[in-house]
Amino acid sequence: MMLEQIEAFIDHLRHERRYSPHTASSYLRDLKRLHGYAESITVNQWSQLQLADVRQAMTLFHRQGLSSKSLQRWLSAVRRFYDFLIRENLAEHNPANGISAPKAPKKLPMTLDVDLAKQLLDQEPEDDLDIRDTAMAEMFYSSGVRLAELAGLNVVDLDMEDGVARVMGKGQKERIVPVGKAAREALTAWLQLRKTLVKTEETAVFVSQTGKRLSHRSIQLRLKQWAQIRGYYGRLHPHLFRHSFASHMLESSGDLRAVQEMLGHADIATTQIYTHLNFQHLAQVYDRAHPRARRKPAGSKSSRKHESQDE
Repeated sequence: MMLEQIEAFIDHLRHERRYSPHTASSYLRDLKRLHGYAESITVNQWSQLQLADVRQAMTLFHRQGLSSKSLQRWLSAVRRFYDFLIRENLAEHNPANGISAPKAPKKLPMTLDVDLAKQLLDQEPEDDLDIRDTAMAEMFYSSGVRLAELAGLNVVDLDMEDGVARVMGKGQKERIVPVGKAAREALTAWLQLRKTLVKTEETAVFVSQTGKRLSHRSIQLRLKQWAQIRGYYGRLHPHLFRHSFASHMLESSGDLRAVQEMLGHADIATTQIYTHLNFQHLAQVYDRAHPRARRKPAGSKSSRKHESQDE
């Protein structure tokens, strides 16, 4: 009976909710896992399952190696299934309500090493398009802009004298970003060439050979090709430069609030992820600088004294 009710729910997803076969199969797999657990605790009706049972099942699956992400999906499937059972008068309560799956650990963003970034950016452009692509790479790394912000950049947004640019960020929020010396030099070289390509009233800073604004996809592909020309075959993308900008700025300045402002993050918690990237570096600085962290030479009186005290 319990398996039949699972099948009825899956049919509901497939035919009434028009879920894809893949999604329906995922639901079926998760609910069969729940059914197996229910049998193990001698529950023979879905209405008998309690909140404590679902929590215990989730703990068991976690111990068996199910990831946080999989557990979140499983819990969602159980909730949806019980909503269906309640609608069909097959259960009176949803035992999955009020339970939270363990949070998945945040993946730290990848960054370029400072020396690698310098190695890529310091190479001389090979042709006109390479001059443009170098200017784009310099802007990404110098200003920490997003892909959409660089694609939407107009010539009037650049203030080369003051070394800043005006960009339109998420939620149509405008902000001012820094444009470093190397980026200004690369932009100056590109803007001279741009004049020969633009025949219309195109306002974009970065244009194609036909003088039209570059699309997001074109920028991504050109950046990848630009890196390969320089001998880098890793996954280079605009956000990698943005992450590198944030990490390197924070490592050098330690000013989290300023980095937040430059990145255009509404919440400083978003910026704080970069503090984790630099923890190892900061720990090394601490070990070298703090008087209580520096180790004494082995065998010294001071060292022996500390050892005896520790014992």
